[in-house]
Amino acid sequence: MRWTRRLRLCVAGAVAASALSAAPGAARAAAPRDGRLTDLVDPFIGTEDEGNAFPGAAVPFGMVQLSPDTGHSTGYDHGQDHIRGFSLVHLSGVGCRLGGDLPVLPTTGEVTRTDNAKYAAGFRHEHEAASPGYYRVALDSGIEAELTATARTGVQRYTFPVTDKANVLLDAAQALHKGVSSEVEILDDRTVRTAVTGRGFCMDTKPYTVYTVTRFDRPFSAYGTWDGSAVTDGSRTGRDGAYVRFDTTKDRTVEATTSLSYVDARGAAGNLRAEGGRPFDAVRDAARRAWEDRLDDVRATGGTPTLRRTFYSSLYRAFLAPNIGSDADGRYTGWDRRIHRARGFTYYQNWSLWDTYRTQSQLLSLLAPREARDMAISVIRIDEESGWLPKWGYGTVETNIMTGDPVTPFLTNAYQQGLLTGYEDRAYAALRKNADGVPPADSPAVGRDANPDYLTKGFAPYLKGHSPTKAGHSDYAFGASATLEYALSDAMLARMARDLGHREDAERFAARAQNYRRIFDPATGFFRARDASGAFTGPADPARSEGFHEGTSWQYQWLVPQDLPGMVELIGGKRAANDRLDSFFAYDRLVRDPARTAREVWVNGPYDYYHADKYNPQNEPDLIAPYTYLSTGEPWKTTDVVHAALTLFTDTPTGITGNDDLGTMSAWNVLSSIGLFPVQPGYDTWGLSTPVFERVDLTLDRRYYPRGGLTIRAPGTSDRDRYVQTVRANGVTYDRTYLTTGKLRTLGTLDFAVGPRPSRWGTGPEAAPPALE
Repeated sequence: MRWTRRLRLCVAGAVAASALSAAPGAARAAAPRDGRLTDLVDPFIGTEDEGNAFPGAAVPFGMVQLSPDTGHSTGYDHGQDHIRGFSLVHLSGVGCRLGGDLPVLPTTGEVTRTDNAKYAAGFRHEHEAASPGYYRVALDSGIEAELTATARTGVQRYTFPVTDKANVLLDAAQALHKGVSSEVEILDDRTVRTAVTGRGFCMDTKPYTVYTVTRFDRPFSAYGTWDGSAVTDGSRTGRDGAYVRFDTTKDRTVEATTSLSYVDARGAAGNLRAEGGRPFDAVRDAARRAWEDRLDDVRATGGTPTLRRTFYSSLYRAFLAPNIGSDADGRYTGWDRRIHRARGFTYYQNWSLWDTYRTQSQLLSLLAPREARDMAISVIRIDEESGWLPKWGYGTVETNIMTGDPVTPFLTNAYQQGLLTGYEDRAYAALRKNADGVPPADSPAVGRDANPDYLTKGFAPYLKGHSPTKAGHSDYAFGASATLEYALSDAMLARMARDLGHREDAERFAARAQNYRRIFDPATGFFRARDASGAFTGPADPARSEGFHEGTSWQYQWLVPQDLPGMVELIGGKRAANDRLDSFFAYDRLVRDPARTAREVWVNGPYDYYHADKYNPQNEPDLIAPYTYLSTGEPWKTTDVVHAALTLFTDTPTGITGNDDLGTMSAWNVLSSIGLFPVQPGYDTWGLSTPVFERVDLTLDRRYYPRGGLTIRAPGTSDRDRYVQTVRANGVTYDRTYLTTGKLRTLGTLDFAVGPRPSRWGTGPEAAPPALE
């Protein structure tokens, strides 16, 4: 079935593919032509106000993301008007400097300046366009640049004015990260090789190296290199960069393919042989077909054009990462700095786990299970090769950014979704070691660095300003939120241990899953940090609490998905919990004016995490919070809050709520829009809420979903008729507010009847997702 669709799309794509036309102002995705979903995707969404998306060319999960850099810390800012270069590596929505390796820029005239901030080319957005796998801009210099990509190569086409001094600058020493060192070598009259070593992210890290080979479609007429600011014409080797020159008086077009490897120069050359050698248009058409095939797994019917554009643009961004890390020959650089070979799977890298374990990993498990399996295997290999599981990994290094134990729910989710067949014991051994220990001093990982106290005291103490001896964050600096994250992970690991027959471990981890109670302060009714002596510390006001990473006690109070009934009991019961939820979401204002409440009450800036008592839809700790009403007997309020939060996603450059964090926010949008959300991350529970589309057809992998698909219907759904009246699963009345993955695999249809007022659906005593035991 999938192969038939691939063939159909290949034929359609070959006939219909064409470049985007420029439109006034910011580029926009056109209405679908011939039913192409790629025409609904606008890569410029999220490129302003710290959404930190990139508009350039990539294929799903590709190693290369060839995109313009304007001077913003993560690459491209729609508010800027000069391009410093088109570089190979970008991660969608990260919050710190990363990537930007080997910026390349076409120029004309003599090459005298080597600082890309000085030779940056002006441009206007009306001369810019993008679609999945393709980017184009007409620079003020009169040069048109077009970009496309394969998995491991970036392909460029430059159309120059008539001149005998058409240059392409390869600026190896400048990138988005810091501490760059580089080498450049011109191999022959068409080929340039580089090696770029960099380091850093939010904090300093171990260095990593990327190797590139750039092959042009015709010989240079001249070339040179530079070290520092000194340009040496005719030189074949240099430290910082190189230029190559062409005569475009007769043929104005120059094409080049740049391959990337994290292994060595041989790997870059092999990737070029495997994926290079095709004309630009052929590569662009193949990239579009790859995206069309991926997006076609989710066919949404109904909704406004704006809603469809935001939805499919979010789906596109959710498939940008993690990224292929192995070369075409299967070799990759492990976290032990040694070269390994992936046999029987593709090795992936780039793990924003604190973000993605809550939404994106579940979406990929559902829609891309084969890739998600390889991703999980890759994480297991990191442990086996380096000695420890990752926390926030970039390329071949650990950054240790963020807190808690996000790798556990990431891997237990893969297990619960059936993706670890044959790897269960290896995964469990790695997770058990991670949950019970601390990485040794010679490991770059910090892991659960607060474990010595957590395992003896039942909580991670808050030590204000504490920094680890290694790069990254320390859980001691955010003891309250680290305790909640550890307890969540312990609950998920307990269920895996029980399934695998490790009864004593299961009981031990299940008991630790209750440690969230250790930081509950009965005097305030909220979670509070404890100091090393065990005393509550920091302001008693939960809106000004300390010890929570990127949030307050108000925002972390619902991060107990393993035991919401227990949390509700601590608060004082369902009525008290609902009162607190209503205050948290400003519910009375919300029902009167959802969009305005979302923008004026909830949202206070992309990095404004503290001193708040309201829901923050822009940040990860609150992603599950709207679904808490499913456990408090008022499920219609989940729909109210979710639909209000969805208004924050728009089809403009400011259309992502804060950093996208490698598809995290985009996946939230996709899952919430179809009415199916992972309410217990790391387990197999999917919460239900009203879809925003009248019909969504999901194509699912038959190896994991025997029916091969699921149709979700909500006829008449709208801003007015948004409340669930009944749900029918395979035609049978279904009263619960959640599904398990096991149940989901049996379904062919899931039907929502909707109306203008709340109903009794989902309010029964057995309707809510149960606590994990």
